[in-house]
Amino acid sequence: VQLQASGGGLVQTGGSLRLSCAVSGRTLSSYAMGWFRQAPGKEREFVAAISRSGGSTYYADSVKGRFTISRDNAKNTVYLQMNSLKPEDTAVYYCVADRQWVRGAIVAGNVDYWGQGTLVTVSS
Repeated sequence: VQLQASGGGLVQTGGSLRLSCAVSGRTLSSYAMGWFRQAPGKEREFVAAISRSGGSTYYADSVKGRFTISRDNAKNTVYLQMNSLKPEDTAVYYCVADRQWVRGAIVAGNVDYWGQGTLVTVSS
């Protein structure tokens, strides 16, 4: 399974971006999906996750109400809509895939696959 993230860039505080993660090699519906981020000099942190059907989602407190994770299984793509961006959202964002929907495991980063990152920079 290959995960290709895109959509990062430079945005001002309060702006929006939508990240995409294209999945190839297997059908997207086989996997729960998620997003992590890592800011310069900081540890990697969980951002959001979505179940295989899309019926369940879970967010870090720091992004709840501002970010929305969604998926289009027909397009084999997962999205992260990021609104009301803050400078502290600046990070490299990574998408992940896991064959099981186990919230604790996903939040801990114990997943089957990681994609390469896409850089999001929020200017103040």
